[in-house]
Amino acid sequence: MRFAAIVAIGLLAAAGPAPLARAQDYDALMAAPDRTDADRANDQKRHPAELLAFAGVKSGWRILDMGAGAGYSTELMARGAGPTGHVWGQNDKEPEKFLARLKSQSMANVTNLVRPFDDPVPPDVNTLDLVTFFNFYHDTTYMQVDRPKMNAAIMAALKPGGYFVLTDWSAKPEDGAKVGKTLHRIAEQSLREEVEAAGFKFVGDAQFLRHPEDTRETVIFKNPTPVDEFALKFQKPL
Repeated sequence: MRFAAIVAIGLLAAAGPAPLARAQDYDALMAAPDRTDADRANDQKRHPAELLAFAGVKSGWRILDMGAGAGYSTELMARGAGPTGHVWGQNDKEPEKFLARLKSQSMANVTNLVRPFDDPVPPDVNTLDLVTFFNFYHDTTYMQVDRPKMNAAIMAALKPGGYFVLTDWSAKPEDGAKVGKTLHRIAEQSLREEVEAAGFKFVGDAQFLRHPEDTRETVIFKNPTPVDEFALKFQKPL
């Protein structure tokens, strides 16, 4: 049995029975013939099956994808949640590439949200199973964003026991949250401390995006080696 399927089954067993939610075969989802060549090329660095397994995405889940950008990760979540689930893709401005992606059948269960990061969801979007925030949290460190307010809003939108999963590009520990604009990085511990300050419980991390050869001293767009990334998972207390 493939690794992603094994992880998926393990996550389902840990979560217990749920009438609308079941673990997915993430490898099979990524092999879907309607996925674009551009997304398949992006898979080489994004490791989508491992990411979905780490997040534990299940059919029927309600998911908010923060900083959705052009919608690559939003579509991953939509495929994982399936037709019985729903995904909201949040951006602070209307990205044309996201709107174009919304026209595909794979995004039929997705709603476009254009809202500020520190007020990311309308009041009727709540009891979420999962919030994801991939490779964008560092940007909020130099934008006009109240991060404590943002993290509190994410906490409020999740159901008790819901998950908050983040990935970002690693900075040196001593750089903290000070190099978001210059290097497009953030220190793992700094991000973790901010999220935990909102009341989240740390669940665990993953290694599938790690590149220890990265010195973490160069802007990510010009890095001479693959960029080191961390993946963190938090949970709203029950």
